[in-house]
Amino acid sequence: MGESTSTQLDQRLDRRRRILDTAISLATDGGYDAVQMRAVAERSEVALGTLYRYFPSKVHLLVAAMQREFERAEARVRAAPVPGGTPADRVLHLLRTLSRDLQDDPHLTEALTRAFVSADASVADDIATVERLLTSMLTHAAHDAAPSPDQTTTARVVADVWLAALMGWVTGRTGAAEADARLEKAVRLLLPGPA
Repeated sequence: MGESTSTQLDQRLDRRRRILDTAISLATDGGYDAVQMRAVAERSEVALGTLYRYFPSKVHLLVAAMQREFERAEARVRAAPVPGGTPADRVLHLLRTLSRDLQDDPHLTEALTRAFVSADASVADDIATVERLLTSMLTHAAHDAAPSPDQTTTARVVADVWLAALMGWVTGRTGAAEADARLEKAVRLLLPGPA
């Protein structure tokens, strides 16, 4: 029975991976509007009902995809020290790297960001996980030791500023250079001083 349960779990995880890979592929090709649940099901080789059991809506699906992308980013951040002489320098390096990666894939970024900002309470747990991952990356970049509650709060505020800058870029309200300048100003105000 244990082996059968393990096989079923492996199958579910593989199915979930295929679904997320497909959603990311569709979003990369055409943004938010290109991610249609029927197309995701067909390309993932799962029944439409199965897809909806995993992800009740496109927003759920894309927020889960964002969560997986942030999990991968956090693993990379934890694998090596973040360069920079001060907490602000390290946080800026991290956020610029994340921003550059996202700006290199504008359709995917638009899809993930649009889902994130339009998510309702039914997606609250996944949104909270994405926020925790981003906060964790920021506190890891800024501080050598476990962060204090104030440092965690500061990281959350920096994350909010970064997400607002990203949203401005995605919607075309600000260019990449302006978003970066605003981000740098905020980070230097919130994380002053030496390491």
